[in-house]
Amino acid sequence: MSFDITAAENTLRKERAHLVHQLEDLGAAETGDLRADLDFGGSFADAAAVTAERTEVLGLVDSLKSQLDDVDAALAHLEAGTYGTCDNCGNRISDARLEFRPASVLCINCKSKIAS
Repeated sequence: MSFDITAAENTLRKERAHLVHQLEDLGAAETGDLRADLDFGGSFADAAAVTAERTEVLGLVDSLKSQLDDVDAALAHLEAGTYGTCDNCGNRISDARLEFRPASVLCINCKSKIAS
């Protein structure tokens, strides 16, 4: 059975739409910037709770933005005809890795070196 690049593209596009939707639900744009009209509350008594909530939202937005960047990079590789080629070493990314994580732009060896 060979790798289905069309299925990978469909998965990436669905994942992108889902991530954008999650960012919007948190009050953030695709860029990761929070909307100016986002209100965490203004009461001085609730300042600690507001700060904690804002910090949590910013952490979630950063994580979603990072995932969106990965998906966008993979989609750019698809459009360029280089999908499945490691950004670091230029070797082929295994089909199993791409099936498990279609947004992968690094082979498992390069990813594990960067993660260490």
